[in-house]
Amino acid sequence: MRRVFRQLSKPLGRAAQAATENGQATTPHTGLVSAATLQQQQWIREHHPDPTSMRHMTKGWKAAVKEGTIPTTRHDAEVAHNLKIGLPGASSITDKNIPTFSRGELPHFAGINTFMRAPFVEDVHLVGNYDATVIGVPFDGGCTYRSGTRFGPQGIRRISALYTPYNYEMGIDLREQMTLCDAGDVFTIPANIEKSFDQISNAVGHVFSSGSFPLILGGDHSIGFPTIRGIAACTTKKIGIIHVDRHADIQEKDLDERMHTTPYFHATNLPNVPATNLVQIGIGGWQVPRSAVQHMVGRRTNIFTMDDVEELGIPKVAEMALERAWDGADAVYLSYDIDSLEAAFVPGTGWPEPGGLLPREALKLVGLVASEGLCGMEIVEVSPPYDVSDITSLMALRIAVDALGAMVANGKMGAHKHIIDKEFVPF
Repeated sequence: MRRVFRQLSKPLGRAAQAATENGQATTPHTGLVSAATLQQQQWIREHHPDPTSMRHMTKGWKAAVKEGTIPTTRHDAEVAHNLKIGLPGASSITDKNIPTFSRGELPHFAGINTFMRAPFVEDVHLVGNYDATVIGVPFDGGCTYRSGTRFGPQGIRRISALYTPYNYEMGIDLREQMTLCDAGDVFTIPANIEKSFDQISNAVGHVFSSGSFPLILGGDHSIGFPTIRGIAACTTKKIGIIHVDRHADIQEKDLDERMHTTPYFHATNLPNVPATNLVQIGIGGWQVPRSAVQHMVGRRTNIFTMDDVEELGIPKVAEMALERAWDGADAVYLSYDIDSLEAAFVPGTGWPEPGGLLPREALKLVGLVASEGLCGMEIVEVSPPYDVSDITSLMALRIAVDALGAMVANGKMGAHKHIIDKEFVPF
């Protein structure tokens, strides 16, 4: 309909333009002034508004305008620091901001990879100086099929060199509007799940108790229990969980151990992490054990299948999920399993399941959830050995930085600090 109208309107538009140039509005056939022509011309203009006008401004133009309001203070300081420590570039180089030794963000293919080129904090006693801290959890001892997620943190960090800290659509710059560090990886014990769980809880509890937001890169989904346990040990307040996954992950045991199919059975056994505040989005397919379903029903978790997502839409699902996760809770934790996406987009995972979320749906969901504030977040089940061109690691990266961006854009970074009311006692 719109295409037809545009085709029909072209002769009228040319005639109206000619009449305007002659100082009058005429009909194309008689040359007489026509009120209908003027009205049609006005309707055409309103139907195709100027995207740069204040009245009809597109999101794209708004984002372009907003960029000018973001400071460059930290960027400029980083450039100066890099020149000082990396030596000025050769005299033949025109851009005098380029040092001899690669330091900082550029070039994307060089340098030592931390998450988003954030500073590596070797002394973990200093993480409290940062708004958010990245923690790698290279553990796949809970895998029940394809291993390889121990390399997930490396894969995500490596591809993060591709990104800048500025997001055009959000109109934010993470470098200028928050502080981020990378604390490196937890020392996990490949042959011992329970000892690794204690190590993970201690790492997350340490970061959380400092006031820094823990951003956790897995690792298989068995870490979903020790991560939330580390946070829950720092507070008497109630914590809700939004769990995005194709699998239920709420069995008591699998292969006689607490594997990656079990985290939410044990997480919701914690006294301040009630199952009624657990929201599970994307569950379905041919990989949900019936024993898990019994616990979902018995504990009255909140479940959304992909059919629910398709019928209700992402905004409604996010609204309902937030309502249930926050009901009586003081904070919400986000656990994102990369296999919740359609398997074609994330080949690098241990348990791929077709029929999941599309990338834009996943990013929209994460943005809506994070905009209300989080007390922590994990991205799990990225297995680089099975990946193709790093697309799974890239998707995991995008989910993580979109969550940070949504919190910054909505003034929620640091909102978790008020629930820290207990001294953390290591496991």
